Amino acid sequence: MAKYLIQANYVGEGIKGLLKAGGSSRRKAVDELMASVGGKTESFYFAFGDTDAFVIVDVPDNVTAAAVALTVGASGLVNLKTTVLMTPEEVDQATKKSPAYRAPGA
Repeated sequence: MAKYLIQANYVGEGIKGLLKAGGSSRRKAVDELMASVGGKTESFYFAFGDTDAFVIVDVPDNVTAAAVALTVGASGLVNLKTTVLMTPEEVDQATKKSPAYRAPGA
């Protein structure tokens, strides 16, 4: 499973829906969404500031994460920013690779 950080901002009617149904209902909806694509919610936090909610999820792959983002975004009620997360062990593996690269202008 791949891990992602989703930063969510409720807009328009999405804010009204949150006010009406509460935060627990949004967590439940996200849990159900993740289960429907073979994933799971690791954590879900609401926050003050520029981002309304921070959610960490495990889903099978980037294609699945993109499908989730497109589906939620198409509602027009929530804006998402999705960030791929890597474990320290994955970074260790990346540091052992030797890609061929030529810098611009070199």
